Parts: sequence; structure tokens; C-alpha cells
Amino acid sequence: MTETFNNAPILRLGTRNSPLAMAQAHETRARLCAAHGWDESMVELVPVVASGDKVLDRPLAEIGGKALWTKELDQWLHEGRIDASVHSLKDVETVRPAELVIAAVLPRADKRDRLVGAKSLADLPPGAVIGTSAPRRAAQALSLRPDCTVVTFRGNVATRLGKLKAGEADVTFLAAAGLLRLGQDEVGTPLDPAAWLPAPAQGAIALECRSDDAKTCKLLAAIDHAPSRAEVMAERALLTGLGGTCHSPIAVLCESHGDTLTMRAMLFSPDGSEKIEDSAQFAADDLEAPERLARELLAKASPAIAAVFNGAS
Repeated sequence: MTETFNNAPILRLGTRNSPLAMAQAHETRARLCAAHGWDESMVELVPVVASGDKVLDRPLAEIGGKALWTKELDQWLHEGRIDASVHSLKDVETVRPAELVIAAVLPRADKRDRLVGAKSLADLPPGAVIGTSAPRRAAQALSLRPDCTVVTFRGNVATRLGKLKAGEADVTFLAAAGLLRLGQDEVGTPLDPAAWLPAPAQGAIALECRSDDAKTCKLLAAIDHAPSRAEVMAERALLTGLGGTCHSPIAVLCESHGDTLTMRAMLFSPDGSEKIEDSAQFAADDLEAPERLARELLAKASPAIAAVFNGAS
């Protein structure tokens, strides 16, 4: 961990160098400074251009998956160039290196997706073009509107809004939490989670550090939000049980009610023509329950759905 010396930073936070990632890093720094009574200069933000931000013309699943968002920051942690990484948790692989630990989860923001370009999918004309690179969003959209066409849409919020304005698609989807953090929460129409479930860990910011760095772990723990951590860890446990990958259309919503969590999950075939869903209620610290739900879902999955899930080994 970085020590204070002649006004040097106490912590170095690594972050992707995108507008949204930087906004999340600034929020993290503000929360740390408030919790510890630090001046802003005590937390240094260290940006990196992630591999996932360099290739924008192909779906993430085709070029290396979620690891493309984390590998540079993981390396910097290993080398001691930073003390902790700030992540959008939905973009972090389910299986992480043993030497790293999620030391804090910030209060989770709006979990919903927003539809941009129309008030609802039902309002789209026949054969409309939907822009997204997310298998979940593509499958959910095609499940509701099989007449539509999906085209690949990648890039940050500004890039995707620019593509939409240029007419490359009729609509696209953006995470409500990201728009809120960018001060653009007026963009698009929020989709009712009763009918349109979000991605696992959507809306959650996680802080990761080296598991042997007890001092940094303790400093980060001061801003850990227990209900949000319980929700996202349960959702990630479901992913573990399903053996989900970047190719797997999985939608899930977990909500905290004191010591209890409720979870709804849906699995889709990639073309959206088939789906299954189930739900469960369990204790907030019971990470075996989501894995049981995963097994129950896979047990009734059709071949088309099961083909994109590996299941727990």
C-alpha cells in the first residue's frame, strides 16, 4: 500500500480511462475521502486504456471477453503500480485471480436498462434495427420482437449515442446507472425490471485489491455497502453455477430485504426464441442458494439454451 509522505497519496486507484470509468473513480475517491476525513489529494487516480476500449468493431465475446476490461489493471496491481482497481462489476469476470479480492462494493445505483430511440420495444416498426453487442440484450429484445434485426453496437456512451444519431440503428440500450453517473439520466426510457431483467451486477462499482494487502483492504472496507455486496455476490454465484460466459444470455435481478434476498433469473437461447425463468428467496449470506437455482434452471433448459452455459464443474 502507498504510504503518506510529504503529501503523497495514501491510495492509488487504477481505472479505465473512459468518461464513465473516470466518473466512477471520482465517486469512489469522494466516498473514501468522506469516510476517512482525507483531502482529495490523498487518493490518486491512475488511468489506463484497457484492451476492451481499443477494439470497438467486434463483439467483446469474440475478442477475449470481460478479461479485456481487467487485464491491464490486474497487471498493475500485481506490479504494485496501483493499490486498488475501480471496476464496473458487471464487466468483471466471475472467476478472478486468487491473489485479488473484492474489498468493497459501493451502494448500487439504478439496476435498470434504458431504451434509447423509442418509448418501448412495442413502439418499433416491423423489422426495426436494434443496436447492441450484449448477448443478453439481443436475446431479450428478440424474444419480445423476433421481427427485428440486431446489429453490433460497441463503444462508450457517447459513441453509441453517436451511432444511433447517425442512423446505424433505430434503438439501443444503455445502463441507467451509467447515464446517471454521467449526468445524462434524462436519456432514454427506463425498462420495467418486472419484464426486462438487467445484467448480473449491473449498477455496481467494485473495488479490488491484492488479497495480501491488509492495510488497503481495511481502508476500502470503510465504504463497503453490505446490502449491495450481498446482491451482487449472489448474482455472481448464480453465474458461477450456470457456467455463464460472454456468449451466455443471462438476465437476473437480486434485491435485498434486510437479511433476505429475492432473486429472479432468466436464461435465453441466443436468438431469443426460447427462454426459461425461475426465482428464489434465501438468506443474504447463503451463496449456495444461487448455485442451487442455477442447477434448477439448467435442469429444465432446452438444448438451445444449455448450449451456451457450461454449468458448475
